[in-house]
Amino acid sequence: MVQQIEDLLAHAEPSLADVEETLTQGYAKALALEAERLRIERRLGEVARNATADQTAEIRLLGTRLTSADGELHRLRALLGPLRDRARLLRAAAAS
Repeated sequence: MVQQIEDLLAHAEPSLADVEETLTQGYAKALALEAERLRIERRLGEVARNATADQTAEIRLLGTRLTSADGELHRLRALLGPLRDRARLLRAAAAS
C-alpha cells in the first residue's frame, strides 16, 4: 500500500479514479492497523496483569508487534495526507 501511494505521488498526472481508489484502500488499511493496535494493546494489558516468568517472551513479542504497527500506521498516515491533497487538486481541475 505504501509503495502504491508513493508511486501515485511521484506520478506527474495520475488519474482521479486511481487516486481516489488508492485513498479508499489506504484509509481501509489505516483502520485495520488501528484495530490491530487495539487488539495488541488489549492483549498486552491482559498478559501484563497476570504475567508469569513464562510470558516474558509473549510480552516482548507483543511490544515488537505494537511498535511495528505504530510505525506502519505513522508512515501510511504521512502519505495519505499528500495523496488526499492531490485528489482535491484533481477534483478541482476536473470541475473547471
